[in-house]
Amino acid sequence: MFMNHIKAMLVSFFLFLTVFASPYLQAKENQIYLTSLEWPPYSGAELPDGGAAISIAKAAFEEMGYELVVEFYPWSRALIHAKDPDSPYAGYFPEYYSKDREAHYLFSRAIGSGPLGFVEQAEHPIKWNSLSDLTAYTIGVVRDYVNTPEFDVAVLNGQLSVQEVSADVQNIWKVLNGRIPLAVIDRNVFEYLVYTDMSLALADQQVRMNPKLLDIKELYVCFNKAKNGAHWQKIFNEGLLKLDVAKMMSDYFEKIGIERN
Repeated sequence: MFMNHIKAMLVSFFLFLTVFASPYLQAKENQIYLTSLEWPPYSGAELPDGGAAISIAKAAFEEMGYELVVEFYPWSRALIHAKDPDSPYAGYFPEYYSKDREAHYLFSRAIGSGPLGFVEQAEHPIKWNSLSDLTAYTIGVVRDYVNTPEFDVAVLNGQLSVQEVSADVQNIWKVLNGRIPLAVIDRNVFEYLVYTDMSLALADQQVRMNPKLLDIKELYVCFNKAKNGAHWQKIFNEGLLKLDVAKMMSDYFEKIGIERN
C-alpha cells in the first residue's frame, strides 16, 4: 500500500514537471499555436481580432474545426520559437515567400498581400528605376525580414548598403530625422503607423512613400516541416478556400479606418 502511494506521488511529480517545467504553454486538442509579431495592420496583440492577417488565419482554421492561438514576439524571437523543437508552435506568420525558408517550412496559400516600397523624406525624394540606382544610399531594413529576392541578394553581395533595426517604426524615425534617406516598408504598415502613433503625429507631412514600389508581396503562413507541417498546411489551405480572403482584408482595413492599398 505504501509503495503504491509512493508510485502515485512520483507519477504526479513527473506530470508536474512535464507541464510546468517547460517555458511554453501546451496546445490542447483541436488547437494550433503559431507565433507572430507586432506588424500593424496585419498583426498585433492590441489590434481588433489580432490584425488583418491574424483574423483571416483564425477564420480559416475555424472553418476546419480548429482554434488558432497566436502569441506575439519581436520578429527574430518569433522565428526562433517557431523553429524550436521543444516549443508548441507549429510555425509563424505573416511571411513573404522565401526560397531559403522553404528548407524548414511549408508555405500556405496566400492570406493576403501588401505593397512593399520605401519610405523617404518628402523634401528629398529619390528617383530610381532599378536597384542599381540605389547603390549610393544607405537603406534601412528590419532585422530578419524577407524583402524581395533581388533586394536581398544585392544586400548579401554587398551591392546595397543597409542598416538594421528591430521594428519598422524605428526606420520611419531614422528617415524622419535624416539619418538614412530610405527604408524598406510595407505601405499599409507605414500609413497605419503614421496615422495612429501619436509620436509620429507630424510625420505624414515630412515623410512619404516613394511612388515606385519594390513589389506587391503576398503573405503566407509558414508551417514547420518538423512539426507535422504538411498536416497543418493541408487543413489550413482547405479552410482558406472557403473564405473570400481579398474581401476580408479589404473589410478589415475599412473597419479600422485606413484606405486599402
